[in-house]
Amino acid sequence: MRVWAVSNQKGGVGKTTTAVTLAGLLSQRGYRVLLVDMDPHGSMTSYLGYDPEGDGSSIYSLFHAGSGSVSAMVRGTRFDNLSIFTASTALATLDRQLGTQDGKGLVIARGLSQVSEDYDFALLDCPPTLGVLMVNALAACHYLLVPVQSEFLALKGLDRMMRTISMMNHARMSPIPYLIVPTLYDRRTRAASQALENMKARYAQALWNGIIPVDTQFREASRAGSPISYFAPRARGTLAYSELLEALLSLDKLDLEVATG
Repeated sequence: MRVWAVSNQKGGVGKTTTAVTLAGLLSQRGYRVLLVDMDPHGSMTSYLGYDPEGDGSSIYSLFHAGSGSVSAMVRGTRFDNLSIFTASTALATLDRQLGTQDGKGLVIARGLSQVSEDYDFALLDCPPTLGVLMVNALAACHYLLVPVQSEFLALKGLDRMMRTISMMNHARMSPIPYLIVPTLYDRRTRAASQALENMKARYAQALWNGIIPVDTQFREASRAGSPISYFAPRARGTLAYSELLEALLSLDKLDLEVATG
């Protein structure tokens, strides 16, 4: 199972949309996909029809269950090959509860190892703040996606994310391969084009050469509780994420070959 994390230290940049859309595209290709909602806001959980304030097992349960059965905690969706490990609003209390307990940075990695034969991909939707949840996601992932809204303020979050990646690389056995993905790009505005040029100037080697455009179909798909690739297969957003997926599959395969070669 390949684990992709979707993270940025700024909200509203398209993390949940990116994770859900890529998961939908992968599932349509026949891959078995597990979505993991690690954000206390539970946007992905709500997107797919579950209540982050409801009862039942969630990511929060895993942090307190120790060796609990992950397969029993995972929930199905109405889409073939697509399952979800839901969030709970109680996740917001983890940093205070866990403090500096040893081993709590590897809870997700250990949990996912239990179901590594059941899925081809796991996509982790991360919170926008640095804490035990983001550390867990970065420790568990094989590849990191950093969605960045094409505007000036979002670049500040990207700078913070780059510092976090550098910090995590010191703790991991191998650096985290990552790809910066420009999102919510509006060709009509000068601010968007300037932000994109800024990203190219500062992060050219790690920047995807495409863009995810503004598309009202994302909002409509979210309202319908469906990945956009199911809801509007020919939408601009669907086509853009399809191109991103092709790039990711090639890049992740290349990094895997380098790591094992």
